[in-house]
Amino acid sequence: MRTKRNSLIHLIYFSRALLSAEAGARSRELAEIARQAQKRNEFSVITSFLIFEQGYFLQVLEGERTSIQDTFARIVNDRRHRDVQIIEWREIVKREFVTSFNIAQRTAGNDALFQKANLLPMLQRGTPKAPIIYSLARALQADTMAKQGIDHLFV
Repeated sequence: MRTKRNSLIHLIYFSRALLSAEAGARSRELAEIARQAQKRNEFSVITSFLIFEQGYFLQVLEGERTSIQDTFARIVNDRRHRDVQIIEWREIVKREFVTSFNIAQRTAGNDALFQKANLLPMLQRGTPKAPIIYSLARALQADTMAKQGIDHLFV
């Protein structure tokens, strides 16, 4: 008997980040999150993009249903997240993100992308919109890849 293939899922969530107020310590905490997430996501065959914006995490996760469920359960129980809320959970046909884990935060180089998304008012109200987060993550991924000399993706 054939087993049914796990469906490919796309999940977007946001949470309040419980990180240090001191910039250096916060940078080390974000680096540790990146190190741990990259290892776990590679093992679980998950692609993802995490955005850190003014004390909030927003993340797009892609992968098989059970892998996404397990990963999201870890996120919900992670002490660095508070008030975790799913914004979108749906099946997808193909992945849109290329790395197991990527993280971005506002810099002088990507400020225009963040300004266009105008996330902060939505985050403060607790009403971020999935298409806006998704578009920002895709734009940040494209920007990062363009800076690396990659002009298109094969996903």
